[in-house]
Amino acid sequence: MGVTGQLGEFLRARRSRLRPEDVGLPAFPERRRVSGLRREEIAHLAGVSPSYYTRLEQGHAVNASEEVLNALAGALHLDPHERSHLRELAGRRPRTPCRPAPERLHPMNRALIDSLRDVPALVLGRRTDVLAWNGPGHALLAGHTDPTAPERAADRPNLTRMLFLDPHTRELYADWPRKARAVVGNLRLVAGRHPDDALLAGLIGELSMKSPEFAELWGDHRVRPCEGEGHELHHPLVGPLAVTQHSLMPPHSPQQSVVLITAATGDDAARHALELLALTD
Repeated sequence: MGVTGQLGEFLRARRSRLRPEDVGLPAFPERRRVSGLRREEIAHLAGVSPSYYTRLEQGHAVNASEEVLNALAGALHLDPHERSHLRELAGRRPRTPCRPAPERLHPMNRALIDSLRDVPALVLGRRTDVLAWNGPGHALLAGHTDPTAPERAADRPNLTRMLFLDPHTRELYADWPRKARAVVGNLRLVAGRHPDDALLAGLIGELSMKSPEFAELWGDHRVRPCEGEGHELHHPLVGPLAVTQHSLMPPHSPQQSVVLITAATGDDAARHALELLALTD
């Protein structure tokens, strides 16, 4: 789908999320033909003509001004991440998708995770391909897979694909729906920044066809970065443990993230479990 199509879908999804009473409009008792606000209501709130807003949703208008984007963001009650995503979608002209070269692991990231012998760590590419992991990282997140797979570009595990299609990964997360929403929200941000990435488009298309849950979450158009959050895990070897995931963006490789996983603060049982996993490496 082109960038203008993504913009229209995003606007429609955010419009459908709002109710008249959310924006100070009367809550009419009669049955409304659309979920959320009507196009003309958003246009009125943003101070643009209904015909212009309709063209935006239909992909017939591009390069909206900063003033219009700010007005639309306010009318749709967008948060800061959604505002940034709106600008990404509205500020790019359609481009022909291209097949980029395989991502190369930055040697400084490799050295960093190797130095963390007792901390589960991995390096992710922008499409959530695993470019590298250390022993504890592999043991914690994917002990059932080949530990050498990230060394071969064609065999690299993809964490988003594993989350939706691999039953072992799915069972690892006690609150799988929350994890799934977070991962898809981050992938939406990446897709907005790289609309010409054919490999990313292929991943999204594959998951949309194979996983109804992914397709539903993708269609919701929620966006959020994966910067760091806590998870309850059910590990097959060490049992339940609470961890915190930290995602770092090194300045020398801004499209790669270094993910560190630590025991939740004050959770001695989780810390001991991670120590045991490090010994199994």
